[in-house]
Amino acid sequence: MEDIESRIRAFIHESFPVPETLAGGDSLLDGGVIDSIGVLTVVTWLEQEFGFTVEDDEVVPENLESIDSLVRYTGDKLLAAGHAA
Repeated sequence: MEDIESRIRAFIHESFPVPETLAGGDSLLDGGVIDSIGVLTVVTWLEQEFGFTVEDDEVVPENLESIDSLVRYTGDKLLAAGHAA
């Protein structure tokens, strides 16, 4: 999971205006780091980077709200697909 977190964190920091003090559980949406277009950017990147499909009903705050939730969601998707997380 550490590799997933480091890849997600690197992408978020390279792609969006991230405060220096962003904790894993901080809301990317409420904190103004990403907006609706940013959500689409993250979804597209997840699909390309990790090779799974993000279903429409999975595009919810529980999965995409924070770095922690992105890591958990990505790990779950990879495990479900039979890939080691």
